Amino acid sequence: MAQTNAKTFLITGVSSGFGRALAQAALRDGHIVVGTVRQESDRADFEKLGQDAHAVILDVTHTAQIAPAVAAIEKNIGAIDVLVNNAGYGHEGILEESSIDDLRRQFEVNVFGAVAMIQAVLPAMRQRRAGHILNITSMGGIITLPGLSYYHGSKFALEGISETLGKEVKDLGIHVTAIEPGGFRTDWAGRSMVRAARSIADYDALIEPIRKRRMEASGWQIGDPAKAAAAMLKIAHSDNPPAHLLLGSDAVRLVGEKMKSLQADFDAWNSVSLSTDVTPNA
Repeated sequence: MAQTNAKTFLITGVSSGFGRALAQAALRDGHIVVGTVRQESDRADFEKLGQDAHAVILDVTHTAQIAPAVAAIEKNIGAIDVLVNNAGYGHEGILEESSIDDLRRQFEVNVFGAVAMIQAVLPAMRQRRAGHILNITSMGGIITLPGLSYYHGSKFALEGISETLGKEVKDLGIHVTAIEPGGFRTDWAGRSMVRAARSIADYDALIEPIRKRRMEASGWQIGDPAKAAAAMLKIAHSDNPPAHLLLGSDAVRLVGEKMKSLQADFDAWNSVSLSTDVTPNA
């Protein structure tokens, strides 16, 4: 039975990875978890986790179905305290070799689906003056690596949306946190990743070694999903959660290097940046 101070979590994509790890951790702590899945078999598998595990069949790219699904959850299960936008995938491919349809699909899942989920839960959270939205972005929403331009674009977008949303709702009792994991032992770089076909030899020397290392490292990353889940639960319980949370020593290191590189560029070109203001009394 859920504890009296239990929260109700709505987590997208609970079949595996971060979504599954967080759902299991929340259930162990006595919370109620509603998880989205895409197949009936996944629904049965998730609900085996306990009486407080509720699965909803929902593809976040079918945005018209999201608001009715959230309304049904609030009516039949209860108010949603924490939304976790976890559903997503990575597209690996050289930009010149990747189609516009690939880009649309990446944004449909990683950005548009997440925003539709947010829009569906906000009215009730705003009315209650309470709620927390966790958007699982990536260190790839701050740093970039060759061969992931579409993925980085989607995560940079979700980072900007998360930060802006946090400013819009901060006086309404609603918190927003962008969760930025590094490399974790999930299926992200394995079966979950979509890889564009190779066709341009000029990119071989750059991308082939990177692709090979990424595939070989899948399942051997430094990050532990169970520990990431514990960190996210801690954030969900915080009265003053951060707008951004890096997860993993690789994320801390690489994002730190990116911040220094950005500042170095800004400093080096500072005089040019300042030269573009209107001249007083011109």
